Amino acid sequence: MIKILRIAIIVILLGGGTMPVFAQDTGSFSGGFQSSANFFIRDSLIGAANIPQYDNELFGIQSWLDLGYMQNGFDIGVRFDMFNNSNLLNPNSSYTDQGIGRWHIGKKLDKLDIRVGHIYDQIGSGIIYRAYEERALLIDNALLGARLTYSLSDNWDLKGFAGRQRWLFSTYAPTLRGGSLEGFIDLTKQEEGAKLFTLAPGIGFVNRALDRPAIDDIGAAIRSYQPAEQFKLITNTYAGSLFNTLSYGPVSLYTEAALKSSEAFFDPDALLSQIVGDPVAGRWVRESGSVYYASLSYAGNGLGVTVEGKRTENFDFRADPQLNLLNGFINYIPPMNRQNTYRLTARYSPATQFLSEQAFQVDVRYRFSKKLSILANYSNINTLDGDRLYNEVFSELLYKHSRKWQIKGGLQLQEYNQDRYEIKPGVPNVETVTPYVDFLYKFTRKNSLRVEMQYMSIGDDEKAGFKQDYGDWFFFLAEYAIAPHWSFGISDMYNTSAGKNTPVDAEGNKQLLHYPRVDVYYTHKANRFSLSYIKQVEGIVCNGGVCRLEPAFSGFNFSVSSSF
Repeated sequence: MIKILRIAIIVILLGGGTMPVFAQDTGSFSGGFQSSANFFIRDSLIGAANIPQYDNELFGIQSWLDLGYMQNGFDIGVRFDMFNNSNLLNPNSSYTDQGIGRWHIGKKLDKLDIRVGHIYDQIGSGIIYRAYEERALLIDNALLGARLTYSLSDNWDLKGFAGRQRWLFSTYAPTLRGGSLEGFIDLTKQEEGAKLFTLAPGIGFVNRALDRPAIDDIGAAIRSYQPAEQFKLITNTYAGSLFNTLSYGPVSLYTEAALKSSEAFFDPDALLSQIVGDPVAGRWVRESGSVYYASLSYAGNGLGVTVEGKRTENFDFRADPQLNLLNGFINYIPPMNRQNTYRLTARYSPATQFLSEQAFQVDVRYRFSKKLSILANYSNINTLDGDRLYNEVFSELLYKHSRKWQIKGGLQLQEYNQDRYEIKPGVPNVETVTPYVDFLYKFTRKNSLRVEMQYMSIGDDEKAGFKQDYGDWFFFLAEYAIAPHWSFGISDMYNTSAGKNTPVDAEGNKQLLHYPRVDVYYTHKANRFSLSYIKQVEGIVCNGGVCRLEPAFSGFNFSVSSSF
């Protein structure tokens, strides 16, 4: 790999034998830099303590530098990653390393596209295969290998790939291979005023083969079970999907059906018999899996409607079945809840369930005029056995009085299974009522003030004798912008009533705490800088249905991003 990188760098620097500074036909450079640094301030009362950064390291940073060069059909790129006492990989620990995080070389030869190195790609919506990056959660499961894409015609592409999945600066041992055929069919009648009628069908498959250490480890665990719970370990797993997007006028329908062959995976709910004592939860099982997903949308005459449905059974598909949390995902299953952005409406976000989930979502938007529009969303997520996981009703009203000001407000009702999503056994489902308002006023074309207020009322935990979780919350934010360079923000999230998990002082008294935040942003051309003081409560952080529980944070954050 080092030899390939050296060749790539020489090509980039020489531009194919000529100096790019003096010639216009030698290709183009592109790149970007992103860095985030945290200064940790210990606060044991909120739980920001007892990890290396708070105890002795005090400072952590993560940085990425991307470089790319394109010329005559060549596409060459390299990325340097650096982690120094970083809490991004595991919020409860510290990680330090640096090196080449990604590289790739591609070449377009008429109808054939060749690419080697680290490759991001997906099949269909990603249900059987998606290699992607999400830096906020340090997900980067690029395929380290090779991919060939051949254009059978202007509308049909055939693709094949093979390699191993990236893991930080190495790879997981099991091997991956797969392919897809995707196309586009135009059925629109050739007459004036005819509605657009198109199909975009596709088919794909993926195969994962376990390595010998994984086979030995999983096999040893299975052989330790009682005879009735043992099974033969299958070392190759196959997943396939059929998908299509049908568009007719303002209506679009996407459907996908995916199946996974029988494989071994760890089921935390399956009972394991013991020689002595009652069965315990959690053991290896072998089952096939399936996902059925559909999305129907309509847009026209000021009305937009989207209806989604999904059924998932035994589809935890990873590079190594022994992996857990956010590690080793081969695929990506679309979430079935609204992706909320306000601080309190996004506090309880459901992570996609891979073993048992049945869900649907309805989103309706209507614009009465240029000034007034409404939004309503309903999502419901249960297990296949009917256990309630998540339920949300969300509404929003937007009124634009003029170019000077606008106001947005709404109400969210939630039911959230904290036992399942945050692994907190025995707690009741969290129930919340959250009204919010967002007001924007433009003093001039460059100066504006935005004020945001939210209040979360949470249900009672009768067993604990307090409100659920951390109790009720009030959130306030004021943001002043001076275009195009400056933006200032100040916010506070305040516990207005005590809950079961509200922090206590040395005498055991519940403490109603403030969680303030101050932000300063500066933007100049393609460069953006931010400096923030943050005190943040423990909570769920999600990106597209992929979530993790993060501990409380106390300290300063400095971030910079640049593109060139």
